[in-house]
Amino acid sequence: MKVLLGVSNKHVHLCEEDYKILFNGIEMKKEKDLVQPGQFASNLFVDVKTEAGELKHLRVLGPIRSYTQVELAKTDSFKLKINPPVRESGNLKGASQVTLIGPTGEITKECAIIANRHIHVNKEIREQYGLVGVDEVKVVIPGEKGSILDHVSLKDAQEAAFEFHIDTDDANATLAKTGDLLEVIVD
Repeated sequence: MKVLLGVSNKHVHLCEEDYKILFNGIEMKKEKDLVQPGQFASNLFVDVKTEAGELKHLRVLGPIRSYTQVELAKTDSFKLKINPPVRESGNLKGASQVTLIGPTGEITKECAIIANRHIHVNKEIREQYGLVGVDEVKVVIPGEKGSILDHVSLKDAQEAAFEFHIDTDDANATLAKTGDLLEVIVD
């Protein structure tokens, strides 16, 4: 089976409370829809810093979530001199502490992770592709620097588009790009 690739650059998800601190009175507007239903790139940006470094202009993705999370690639973490864990989105156990700076305030919290490789699925997609009861798959990236990426989790949502997400480090290492159609291997 083939899956569409989406390469995920560093970005931020915000909870309502933190959104109000960072952007008090500034409306979050949709700049561009993302492939996942209801998800979008917003018009808002924050800076992320630690005592050792700073990353400027990270896009805030919408809609508002129940948690605040900074998603980085390992390469991004070197500039901040932190060691964020690889986690499922929303699992902030052991997340690295960073400060988010917006136009109306700043917050410091343990919320920086490296998102694990994952494919978005729902019940219908699982049934269509024979993935019921499957937790992980492998994905083949062909080409000159191709690879087989292991430990790709299946991320369930009520509404989902069948899409594979990796960060910029995985994409750069394999010369993969958003829009590639890749082969899924189920063991």
